[in-house]
Order: sequence, then structure tokens, then C-alpha cells
Amino acid sequence: MQTQTPQASITISAGPRDPQWIDRLKEEYSALINYIKNNKSEDNDWVKLEPANKECTNWKGKCWVVHNLIRYEFDFQFEIPPTYPLAPIEIEIPSLDGLTPKMYRGGKICIDIHFAPLWQKNAPKFGIVHALQLALAPWLAAEIPVLIEEGKIKKD
Repeated sequence: MQTQTPQASITISAGPRDPQWIDRLKEEYSALINYIKNNKSEDNDWVKLEPANKECTNWKGKCWVVHNLIRYEFDFQFEIPPTYPLAPIEIEIPSLDGLTPKMYRGGKICIDIHFAPLWQKNAPKFGIVHALQLALAPWLAAEIPVLIEEGKIKKD
């Protein structure tokens, strides 16, 4: 899975409890729109995302991987942590819960070794787009083909 590296750097350090949260969300939306637009223009479209509540603290979406010319699609979700942007986003793919050791209870993808340290180093300028591109995309690229080959994921 190739994806466009996000060029956006978020400048406002605010989380859901902060008065500047709306301003931060504007930057997040701008970065997401540009990222998805760039991926579509390069024929690397792999994710759709929308807020799941009016506060934009819960998000849901679909992501997909093409393996051996077959598209595998997954629902995913995440909640913006109260200590965001200092704490990274934990992305969940509930349908894959328990299928791989590189996943925590509830279908949370493992980000401890690779992504969490990168987030800590770059907080607060990392945002949702960075979690998608630097955590979810590589996790899907590494784990989904293995799960398919092991027969743990089958195309309906």
C-alpha cells in the first residue's frame, strides 16, 4: 500500500477540552481534505473518514487494502483522547479483534513500538492525518496480507 506522505503540520496545540479545539479541528480538516485529495489524484485512495459525533471527538470510517487483486474493506473507529494532541490516537478495527497479536483488546491496532514514539517526538504538530498515514496504513500493509494468507480473513 503506497500512500502520500502528509505534508501538513498542525500548528494549534489544543485537545477536546481546550477552548481552541474548534481552531485545531479546522487545521485537522484541512490536512485530511488535502491528504485524501492527493491520494485520489495519485490513484492511492484507501480511506474514508467522518466524525461520529458533533464534537468531533469520535470518528468512524472505512479503509481498504487490495491483495492479489481483491479488495478487502474494514470499518474502523477512534476516539480523540482527552490528553490529545500529546497522546496518540488509538485506531480500532473491531472486525479484526483477536486475529493477530499485533492488536489489543477491542481491535486496537498496535502502535507502541513504531508509531507512539514518533507521535511523542512530533506532538502537537501531528494530527489525525498522521495517525492514518503513519499508523493505520503501515499496519494494514503489514498485517492484512498475513491474515489473508493464514486464512483468518476471507473475502465474502
